[in-house]
Amino acid sequence: MNRQGRWCSPTTSQEGPAWRLGLPRGSCLESDGGLTDMVQSWTLCSLLPCLQNLRTEACDFCDVNHCQNGGTCLTGINETPFFCICPEGYIGIDCNETEKGPCHPNPCHNNGECQLVPNRGDVFTDYICKCPAGYDGVHCQNSEYSCAVLLGMEGGAISDAQLSASSVYYGFLGLQRWGPELARLNNHGIVNAWTSSNYDKNPWIQANLLRKMRLSGVITQGARRVGQAEYVRAYKVAYSLDGREFTFCKDEKQDADKIFQGNVDYGTMQTNMFDPPITAQFIRIYPVMCRRACTLRFELIGCEMNGCSEPLGMKSRLISDQQITASSVFKTWGIDAFTWHPHYARLDKTGKTNAWTALHNDRSEWLQIDLRDQKKVTGIITQGARDFGYIQYVAAYKVAYSDNGTSWTLYRDGQGNSTKIFHGNSDNYSHKKNVFDVPFYARFVRILPVAWHNRITLRMELLGCDE
Repeated sequence: MNRQGRWCSPTTSQEGPAWRLGLPRGSCLESDGGLTDMVQSWTLCSLLPCLQNLRTEACDFCDVNHCQNGGTCLTGINETPFFCICPEGYIGIDCNETEKGPCHPNPCHNNGECQLVPNRGDVFTDYICKCPAGYDGVHCQNSEYSCAVLLGMEGGAISDAQLSASSVYYGFLGLQRWGPELARLNNHGIVNAWTSSNYDKNPWIQANLLRKMRLSGVITQGARRVGQAEYVRAYKVAYSLDGREFTFCKDEKQDADKIFQGNVDYGTMQTNMFDPPITAQFIRIYPVMCRRACTLRFELIGCEMNGCSEPLGMKSRLISDQQITASSVFKTWGIDAFTWHPHYARLDKTGKTNAWTALHNDRSEWLQIDLRDQKKVTGIITQGARDFGYIQYVAAYKVAYSDNGTSWTLYRDGQGNSTKIFHGNSDNYSHKKNVFDVPFYARFVRILPVAWHNRITLRMELLGCDE
């Protein structure tokens, strides 16, 4: 800044020195060799002398975060060196003031926006909730459509092979690989997220959903590396049908690529919904601003294009115990208290005995679900379990269906030439989702194990609808 109060113009000139210093509030900028110009109320990141006939390259004022209370610092333009995006509950040029009133704390659920409205006229006076896409209700508490399913980053339905990235960071002498396959929401461990290379100037992480799907939103999360919090503070989203030509989500108000608010710490989850939802097979997240490094864990929200992919009731218990039967049942050590009943085969069931296990390990075993009425079945999610330390799961299986429980049809491949064998699980806890290329209508569904680890053990959910 010179004595006329103007900022030094950016230039690539190598003439003269430029210093990068963290100045406290109330410091002065050096001008013509003297500390004469007072800094305004914000803290500056640089000491840039504007001597006569000398131009220096300006630094990024957000190298030091001037925003308090978790605010996000963004580099300004023209006469504004920086500005702050304040978290909910804070205002001010550097987010140092606390907001008060009926909107603080925010009474709106699901990232709804609280807006002040005087004399609203009902029990919730002085405010209304502006709901994000997909939610309604006085406080945005209701989901207004069904396309809000977690697609499987955390649960494992999206496999490691479906994830890729522009680069990968290798830590601890190159022994720690922070690869894209680790970018799963709530992933645990010392190395538990994706981090881009320090040399990657345009990093991205991509998920291939293997088919065209409707995407409603994304949940992001940071991580800790060597005891330090790292996270993506702002990002863009691009999508594609073929993996070659990508389109960025747009901000209609500004006619520019939309920048989504990211995280403010390493552990809290931040949800952003797409308005409107997007249709894609490939989706990329492009970090725009990162804290220390571009480190990310995330989950995708969406649904199948046919709109018929709702859980049919294994996990929720809408399907009763009496509707679930099996060819046989195993008892650990022959003790009744450790019986692995068919109705234990519910996705994510917990407990000592928390799945169905067959008495024999052979291909004559089956698990059957009676849906009571004919339903359209579009997919299945499977999961293994652990029996007193022994990891057990079904690695491959067939599916059969029936309207009467007597005459069965084996599900065939897309051409109808041969019986389809579905890939199952590879551990005892991850979800493995398989979508039927051609949905079928049936009342009864059977899972027929073909390959397994240790014992035939299964937890599961059926997907479909009442069509």
